[in-house]
Amino acid sequence: MANLKEVRIRIASVNSTQQITKAMKLVSATKLRRAQNAIVQMRPYAQKLNGILSNLADSMDVDSLKVYFNQRPANNVLLVVITSDRGLCGGFNANVIKLASRLMKEEYAGKNITILPVGKKAFEFFTKLNANIIPDFRDTYQNLNADSGFAIGEYVLNQFKAGKFDKVEVVYNQFKNAATQILVNEPFLPIMPQALGAKASKNDYIFEPGKAEILETLIPRILKTQIYKSLLDSFASEHGARMIAMDKATDNAGELIKALKLEYNRARQSAITTEISEIVGGAAALSGS
Repeated sequence: MANLKEVRIRIASVNSTQQITKAMKLVSATKLRRAQNAIVQMRPYAQKLNGILSNLADSMDVDSLKVYFNQRPANNVLLVVITSDRGLCGGFNANVIKLASRLMKEEYAGKNITILPVGKKAFEFFTKLNANIIPDFRDTYQNLNADSGFAIGEYVLNQFKAGKFDKVEVVYNQFKNAATQILVNEPFLPIMPQALGAKASKNDYIFEPGKAEILETLIPRILKTQIYKSLLDSFASEHGARMIAMDKATDNAGELIKALKLEYNRARQSAITTEISEIVGGAAALSGS
């Protein structure tokens, strides 16, 4: 059994850790509320744009935009892998990385695969793996806003139009609630109307000043909005996962403190019993002499 000093040191150490995890839980809860508001407000807008895109896909006749819908053999694949910059959020980052790794080894085995990591955890992992990566957007979460999200979309669209990539997928955690994140790999390019997730209403649009001018601005904006929505989803999921992880860590620290206090009391009782036995033994020896 450990001595009293060792147990006291361990109790103090676990107490300190519990205070840290409790503080991190509160910080994550505050950030989660802001991130959740952002994604909840974005979703109706993104869904409406998906519906418009699904409608337009069936009648796309603007030559400069047909490239977004043309499917070609997926010899060159780009995976946009979205993780966080920091850990301590359970399996949040590990699950995204595992899914991306599985896609590389199974679905796209033998293909020329490029990784565009968003978040330092994905960047660090695929750098160690010696994968072909695009490092330009690894620090996006240090200043996440529409401009930084649209910058990723702009880059991906330009590379796809130039023919550098034949297929683009986005791997991330979709936010459901604070306790639940849905791991998804979402097709991004080429555009597949059946995968947009919105039912087309077959509206007959009137374009002013002209169809080509409107669509050349609208279609890229819709696609860049989908990237930004994925970033917001992942951002909210990260803070939800971290809040739950820190809550569990705080509870576990509490259970450990109880066990250590019980061990301390037992050690203290044993020490007192030993001292009493020694006193009684000494007194008996003195009286016998």
